[in-house]
Amino acid sequence: MTDAQETAAQTQLRTTGGAPPADGVPADGLPIPLLEPREGIPPVVADDLALAEVVAAFAGGSGPVAVDAERASGYRYGQRAYLVQLRREGAGTALIDPVGCPDLSGLGEALTGTEWILHAATQDLPCLRDIGMRPTSLFDTELAGRLAGFPRVGLGAMVESVLGYALEKGHSAVDWSTRPLPEPWLRYAALDVELLVDLRDALEKELDRQGKLEWARQEFDAIAAAPPAPPRKDPWRRTSGMHKVRRRRQMAVVRELWTARDRVAQRRDVSPGKVLGDAAIVEAALALPQNVQALTALPGFGNRMGRRMLEQWQAAVDRARALPDGELPQPGQSPSGPPPPRSWADKDPAAAARLSAARSAVSALAEELNLPQENLITPDTVRRVCWEPPATVAPETVAAALTELGARPWQVGLTTPLLTGALAASEDG
Repeated sequence: MTDAQETAAQTQLRTTGGAPPADGVPADGLPIPLLEPREGIPPVVADDLALAEVVAAFAGGSGPVAVDAERASGYRYGQRAYLVQLRREGAGTALIDPVGCPDLSGLGEALTGTEWILHAATQDLPCLRDIGMRPTSLFDTELAGRLAGFPRVGLGAMVESVLGYALEKGHSAVDWSTRPLPEPWLRYAALDVELLVDLRDALEKELDRQGKLEWARQEFDAIAAAPPAPPRKDPWRRTSGMHKVRRRRQMAVVRELWTARDRVAQRRDVSPGKVLGDAAIVEAALALPQNVQALTALPGFGNRMGRRMLEQWQAAVDRARALPDGELPQPGQSPSGPPPPRSWADKDPAAAARLSAARSAVSALAEELNLPQENLITPDTVRRVCWEPPATVAPETVAAALTELGARPWQVGLTTPLLTGALAASEDG
């Protein structure tokens, strides 16, 4: 950052106090490039001694703490963190290597009671929990942006539109398991938490101005209190291109190949897609090859893959071919909720009418409040209450149903009248 840019950046922060400029950008209409962290790039913390110093510094800091994590999605198996970034008043910025410091529970305990600021918290919280970091309270700047009605809520877009700064975002999809991490990547990582506190303060003011701050607080509390997601049932069903697979024997091939690929990927610690592509799995399922030669001829397979791997994939296909009919997977997952809405008109016309009325009412209110429909009330909640409405449709019964389905009090208060009306109108019809 040049002297002129640094002076401009410091002036911008002083004059706005972190609040957004009146028109969302600086007076000249151009965002200020943010090219270097205020205190420079901190050293990467990769041993217990350096970690202890960071824990003491952040325990002695003041105010909320900005937190971010970088994963190696598409490169490594799973979603573990390969870099954790933090910034807090009085402590500065820290970059921690979870490979060298795999247990950050001491840092998490030192921040107990401190508000964590994250952008898209639900993406980072699982990998942070895995290394011992669990917030007791948080502020999600992406979710805050959604509730405030911002059309673009990526971190770069939010920092630019709210604070008037331009973040360099060129390293978001790199392989963060690389060691040592290149200096440009570390600069990028440090800048990701550089203005999170300022962004949080500005968004809090904007939410308060719109009368939505309490809504946001309820959402943040729900995220912080949510337990880890349970393992996904039949994850192989999410194979890309699965819609082409119609027959149960073919589904069994997808399942066997997916499971074999997952074992290899986990053992090698690489992304499953680097072991065998989804498209290749689907091709094998559709073709049901009877031998390695036939398998090799399919797209995504080939002699370059190696004879041992080809034999492993063919063995998975053979296992699926040999299964008795009673052990073949059933089409579709076991229903845990309403059927797809497209089938409602045939299965239950009254439910289809309820859903249509409810969707229309929710859409109109969301537009009036200037927030996404899915944040006003989740589509799944609307579908469930329309498919199986309370035996007696009344505001109190509808509110109870929404609460049981996980809606927050602010959502219940706003949508209960709409959904009660939609359900009652269908009954009257």
